[in-house]
Amino acid sequence: MKIAVIGVGRMGCRHIQAVKKLGFQLVGIVDSSLDAQKAACLEQDLPESISYTTMQELFDVVLPDCVIISTTADSHCKLTCFSAKQGVKYILVEKPLATSLAESELMIRTCESNQSLLSVNHQMRFMDQYLIPKSLLNSTDYGGIKSMTVVAGNFGMAMNATHYFEAFRFLTDEEPSDVTAWFSDDLVENPRGEQFHDRAGEIRVTTKSQKRLYIEIGSDQGHGVQVTYAARNGLISVNELTGSMITTVREKDYLGLPTTRYGMPAINSSQIIPAAEVIDSSASVLKALINNENVVTANHGLLTIKILVAAYTSAENKNRKIGLEESLDYDRIFPWA
Repeated sequence: MKIAVIGVGRMGCRHIQAVKKLGFQLVGIVDSSLDAQKAACLEQDLPESISYTTMQELFDVVLPDCVIISTTADSHCKLTCFSAKQGVKYILVEKPLATSLAESELMIRTCESNQSLLSVNHQMRFMDQYLIPKSLLNSTDYGGIKSMTVVAGNFGMAMNATHYFEAFRFLTDEEPSDVTAWFSDDLVENPRGEQFHDRAGEIRVTTKSQKRLYIEIGSDQGHGVQVTYAARNGLISVNELTGSMITTVREKDYLGLPTTRYGMPAINSSQIIPAAEVIDSSASVLKALINNENVVTANHGLLTIKILVAAYTSAENKNRKIGLEESLDYDRIFPWA
């Protein structure tokens, strides 16, 4: 399996580590910055002979079986479509998938017409931080997930909240139906360039069965990532940066009592689960794509873009609830990195 990594900043170097971990052959790295190329070769112990400035230079020498695109989001569409048309079979793109709905759908159509498999690096289904709570929440004792609340520092709606959109879909096994959002007044600047901006604030996402995702990432919040899951009969709270998980669930004799009896005797526990990490989980996403099994599909990535566009629409229209089946702004380009 010959793999090339496009964009070798911090995340690109993590993808290089994931490729090595899986034992695949890294046949090229591409970055428009010569300094970034040299830094990646030095850090990852790579020969400079496999570094290129453009994808065309790479393809003139070797056609990879797979490319991993870890550039900024404004180039995802162009690089994905180019790779598919060149005959690359597997394409893994960093999130967010693209900077517009139009770009996202063009990427999907182009890959489909060229028989390329497209995946997005949303790793949650492979992480114990979500697998363990999902197993507990789906148990008879807990009685099923009802809401998921994320309280965190100012980590950006596009940069990180999109991960939680996909996590919520995975945990509930339902697609969201509507979005309401409140954005902080100030923009979130990005070190990748002054042309990139993200938003902070609050968002509420619901499914048709009224399962709920709440994200609170105000621009005046500067520390931590805490996620609390509420089920029919219990609560699970996870500090994602330390791996600390606290659970409380009604004792079996009280499971059938009404939800208004919220103070029933309970079984309380705490444990440490693996903290958030990106190398092993990104390797799992890549392996799933190449095996064509449990793939994080491009449509999963498209759904996160729809939610994000709906959030902007809501915040800009007096916080009106926006249905994902409504006509969203298809062509608007957003300044996401």
